[in-house]
Formats: sequence, C-alpha cells, structure tokens
Amino acid sequence: MTMKLSLGGDWRATVTDDPLHITPRFDGGSVRVMRYADVQEREGFFVDTFGSRQWLWDAPDVLRFDPAGRQLVGAEFQLPEESASAEDAARLSLTPTVRPGGLPADELRDFRHEMCTVLCRVPGDAVLTGLRDLEVLDEPLGARIGIAPDVALLAQYGSVVGWSLTDPARYLTTAYADPDPNPPSPATRRLLSECLDLVTQPVILDVDDGEPTALARLRAADEALRNQPEDRHRADALLSLIANLVEDYGNW
Repeated sequence: MTMKLSLGGDWRATVTDDPLHITPRFDGGSVRVMRYADVQEREGFFVDTFGSRQWLWDAPDVLRFDPAGRQLVGAEFQLPEESASAEDAARLSLTPTVRPGGLPADELRDFRHEMCTVLCRVPGDAVLTGLRDLEVLDEPLGARIGIAPDVALLAQYGSVVGWSLTDPARYLTTAYADPDPNPPSPATRRLLSECLDLVTQPVILDVDDGEPTALARLRAADEALRNQPEDRHRADALLSLIANLVEDYGNW
C-alpha cells in the first residue's frame, strides 16, 4: 500500500522501499544524515538540492532532495531544548516497528519543516526522540519510517510529527567527521546522558541561574571528558557540546 507523508503543511512525499545508506552523525546538538565532508561540500550540497533548510535566523529541520529524481538525499534534525518528563516520555509507544523507506518528493519545490519542540529520552539514552509537541503522545503513531540506519521519521495521521535516533552514543562525532566505527565505551554512554541533562531543560535553567549543584555537575562533566583516556573522538564531541556552558559558567 502506498503511503503519503505530509511535511511543511501541504508539501508531500511518497514512502518507497529504498532508504538512505548513510551513517548518521550526532554532534550532541543535531542529527545529520548527509555525506558532505567540509564547509565547501556543504554549500555545494545545498545549491544542488531542494527542500527545507536553515537560513540566517530561521532554523527549521533540514530535508534535502535531488532535483533529478526528487529522492531524499539528506536530513538534519535539531535536538529540542526541552526534555519531556519521565512520565510523558514513558507514554511514547514503541510501535509500530520501523519500516525502512525512501522518500521521493511529490513535486519539486522548497518548503519549511518546523523543528521539534520536545525531546523524549529513555533510561540510558538508548533512543532519542524529537516530537513536534507533547500532544503527539495523546494518539498512537501511524508509522515509523527508517530513512537511514537507526534514524526514523515518526508519522501520525499522514503527517511527520517527529524523528528518532537509536543508539546515539554510537554516532557521536565532531564537525564533518564520520563516527568512530568502534563501539562507544561505557564512560562515553554515561557522559552523553550527563551532557544531555546539562544542555536541556530543566537542568540548563539551573546552570543559567548559577545553582551550585548544577554548576558542580558541569565542571565535573568537563573534567571527566578531558581526562577520559579512551574513545577520545566521542569525548571531544561531547566537550564541544558543553563548551559554551563551560566558558560562560565553568568558573562560577
């Protein structure tokens, strides 16, 4: 059965059986499914494709399509700043199962796809899920479309209402580098959860307010990452994630 998905209002795409074979990159603040390796390649990628993109102060999620075949060729999802409560996150259904699929556009034109506003986390952060809003949890999901390895779009009543990344620690990386092919260390997994706490609400509000316990957590995470002997590539990615907080509040 053919499935249509709506992105950006009246803009639609058709789900196929051909997902992207691109390893996702997770820098702690965004999930990227794109092949470019530097700034120049990134600019060329956007010139040669169409769809939703960030521009100046406008920061929607990015989905880019090849004009020739109108196939999805890349995506970038921003992590929401607000984390759902544990009670709300527990309401997120694990069904339906992920269906791998490509996403050719129905027409060749640009659109705007709003970034998600709420981040749902599970214990250990084995899966990160961005949702349009908490109202999504009031109804069952209609589909999970696996557009790339461990990356899925969540659909409800034919509209894309979120995304998910499975095993985010595995895909941690910096800038334009590919993730380390070796499994992440247990220390990296623990520090990923701590850093995500620090950069999302409510903890980041405590950091902004100079709350001593929150500042102590920030300094401890920074020290642990700097002194971590293994898995340096991923540790450096997490250092970059909290770098601005450390610069602004690390000496308070």
